[in-house]
Amino acid sequence: MAASSADIGMNIKHARVAAGLTQEAAAEAAGLSRAAYRNLEAGASEPRARTLLALSSALHVGPEQLLRPAQALPRARFRSLKRLNDRTGLLIGIGQQLRDYASLEALLDPRASYRLAGIADGIAPSSDWPIRAAQAVRKKLGLDDAELVRDIGGLLEDEAGVKVLRTEIHSDAFFGLSVGEGDGGPAVVVNTWDRISVERWIFTAAHELGHLVLHEQDFDPEASDEVRSSEREANLFASHLLMPDATFRREWAQAAGLGLYWRILKVKRIFHVSYKTVLYRLDEDGLAPGVWVRFQVEARRETGRTLAGSDEPDALRPEASGWGDPEPSRAHEPGGLLAADFAPDRRSRLVRQAIEEGRISASRGAEILGLPLARMKTLQSSWA
Repeated sequence: MAASSADIGMNIKHARVAAGLTQEAAAEAAGLSRAAYRNLEAGASEPRARTLLALSSALHVGPEQLLRPAQALPRARFRSLKRLNDRTGLLIGIGQQLRDYASLEALLDPRASYRLAGIADGIAPSSDWPIRAAQAVRKKLGLDDAELVRDIGGLLEDEAGVKVLRTEIHSDAFFGLSVGEGDGGPAVVVNTWDRISVERWIFTAAHELGHLVLHEQDFDPEASDEVRSSEREANLFASHLLMPDATFRREWAQAAGLGLYWRILKVKRIFHVSYKTVLYRLDEDGLAPGVWVRFQVEARRETGRTLAGSDEPDALRPEASGWGDPEPSRAHEPGGLLAADFAPDRRSRLVRQAIEEGRISASRGAEILGLPLARMKTLQSSWA
């Protein structure tokens, strides 16, 4: 289906916003008058071939991206306390990833059905309803009361029917988002920028699942303001999904012979969470009075420095139980995990299957996975 002038105009606008340009700056870069540019973006006229090439150069996209039928933004929950300049561009890219993912599923017919729709409907809202929702999800996914989540990506993709996508945005204001059913979802998207801790990647995946489960009616790509109560609920859900209460208490008790600093590091590595997530949980459950200050004292004694600033405990104490925000930075996460500890791989498996069955080319596989073709060929050669 050919793109209409309205489609082309929408594509131009999305590309301009993603490039961080004003209409005036885009017009100047493309050698157009402001009026001519505004007409193109409004869909009132279509660009000639020469103008199309000038626009694609100015906006740093291929001409084909401007000519394809415009796609609506996915039904996402994408909120942040700080403004993200390329918000629209990021959502467009996520939408394309989900369409590529869906094309693989259609080709190979392994569509995983979403198993968690409506799971929180029968749980009456209360201060602990995120905890009860997490328990219901664990039961639905076949995890017993004591079982650890060893592979959050595999659990979500293979058991829950939720796609897990990675993106790399150089910002500590954006950790992830979720996409509701439809538009290729449900899906969670995790910012795996290398300055963000792997523990935060894992917690973000669980946190965004919390939004899918707890806030099914709250998916609007145009909404950008973060709602603190909803964030606290998703954090509490994630904490209890990753650290079921009985197991957490048992592991904490079994490590009682260790000093506080090493005891917390041991527990955090067992559950693949950050040290702050453990501290919040201990504080929430009343298992270690004064743990924030005591941990900082012990950390300084063991490492010679105060983690993330001497005023961290007071500054980050939650106003309400459940605001368990993990440590975002790798630099401040003691005993940190490796990238291999967070490796959603269903899409990669489907790409391999499609290439080996001759359904898609290596270049198409590279496009779906967002890899350079040379890197794709190296990956192919390493498949055992």
